[in-house]
Amino acid sequence: MEDDFNEVVKFHGHTCPGIAIGYRVAKYVKNHYNRAEDEEMVAIVENSSCSVDAIQQLLGCTFGKGNFIFKDHGKHVYTFYSRDHDKALRIYFRNVLPRTDPAATKRYLAGEMSFEERERFMKLREEAIDYILSAPDEEILEVREVEIPAPAKARIYPSIECQECGEAFMEVRGRTAGGKIVCEECYQKFVT
Repeated sequence: MEDDFNEVVKFHGHTCPGIAIGYRVAKYVKNHYNRAEDEEMVAIVENSSCSVDAIQQLLGCTFGKGNFIFKDHGKHVYTFYSRDHDKALRIYFRNVLPRTDPAATKRYLAGEMSFEERERFMKLREEAIDYILSAPDEEILEVREVEIPAPAKARIYPSIECQECGEAFMEVRGRTAGGKIVCEECYQKFVT
């Protein structure tokens, strides 16, 4: 395995099909754009699977730097906007893997499989990982250039103190409830 894949696995904590998917997507992008030291590249991911850890680790797109945007669409779609090139690549990981039986996955996660069932399950999983890591790009990735507006750069907002719990929070996230300026958490307590 390549050293950068091993680094991704180390960052994520284990090897799985999801981290292999993210690795292949990130590796493709890395061949077209430089790794983001700051906000030169913005990743827009449409799922919260294991795959996004590879994107953060390999490409330097993170929530903390403000160049990692999450859209909860539940799709293996990843868009990368390059400020240096003023263009974006949209990458869809094709659904080319054999579907696993949801009941089997549930039993695996619950630790309810026999040793033999677990061995078969893990063998199928390893075969999927090997395929993802070795398949040609054009077989697993659908890549196209897309026109999107330049994502906003990260902003730093002043903090204010919640008049209910006393904890500091980002001023632009303030809400009013019960005649007080409160954080979102306290606001939810007022309205529920």
